[in-house]
Amino acid sequence: MIGEHGNGCLAEKFVAPIDNLLDVGDCNPVEAAAFGLTHLTAWRMMVTQAGLQAGMQVLITGIGGGVALASLAISRHFGCEVIVTSRHPWKLERAKALGASHVVLDQGQDWSKEVRQLTGRRGVDLCVDSVGKAVHGACIKSLARGGTFATCGATTGPDATTDLTRIFWNQLRLVGSTMGDMREFREVVALFRSGALHPVIDTVFSPDEAKRAFERLEAGEQFGKLVVDWRGGRGD
Repeated sequence: MIGEHGNGCLAEKFVAPIDNLLDVGDCNPVEAAAFGLTHLTAWRMMVTQAGLQAGMQVLITGIGGGVALASLAISRHFGCEVIVTSRHPWKLERAKALGASHVVLDQGQDWSKEVRQLTGRRGVDLCVDSVGKAVHGACIKSLARGGTFATCGATTGPDATTDLTRIFWNQLRLVGSTMGDMREFREVVALFRSGALHPVIDTVFSPDEAKRAFERLEAGEQFGKLVVDWRGGRGD
C-alpha cells in the first residue's frame, strides 16, 4: 500500500504511480480529500468481505469516526436499516439526521439487549466495528443467526474476549478487512462522482493549524473527517 511504510503525513505534494490514480471529476477538492480512504475501507469491509445486501439490518459502533460514517452512508445507499452506537448523545443525534434508523447510547453497559429489542429480538445481519475490545462481546451478542462481524480496527485494544459457543451455535462469521484494491476503489469513487456518496466533514484546517486538528482527533471531539487544506483552508 503506497505511503503506508514511508514518511509524508500532511505532505504538500507526493508522487504516485499513474495506475493508482483516479479522476474524481469536477468535485469539491476538500470532499475528495476526505472521501477516499474511509469509503474504500468501509466498502471493502462491508461489500467485498461481509457481502452487504439491500435490506439488511446493520449495526455500526462508535459513530462519528470517518469509517463509521462511511459505513452509514454505504448502508443507506443499499437501503439497509441501521443502528449506531456512541458514547456521546450529540453524535447520536447527528447520526439520526444522516439517516440512522436507531441509536444506542454506549455508557459501558452490555447494549446488545437494546439492539436485539430494536430488531424484534432477531439481531442484526452485520456488525461493522473498529472499536475493538471494549464492545466486542456486545457486538457478537447483537448478531442474528448467520450474521457477520466485520472489523477493520481496534482502537480500544485487540485482545478481546469472544464467545465461541455463540459463534458456532449461531453459525456466525468473523471477517477482517483493511484498505482495498483498485477495483474496489473504482467502484466507490464512481459513487462519489455520481453524487450517491459524500463524506461528512467535521472541520477544515489550514496547514499552520494542523496541531489543532490532531488535538481534536485525539480528544474524540470530531464528527466526520478533519481536512488540512494546503490552499489555505478555504474549503471551496
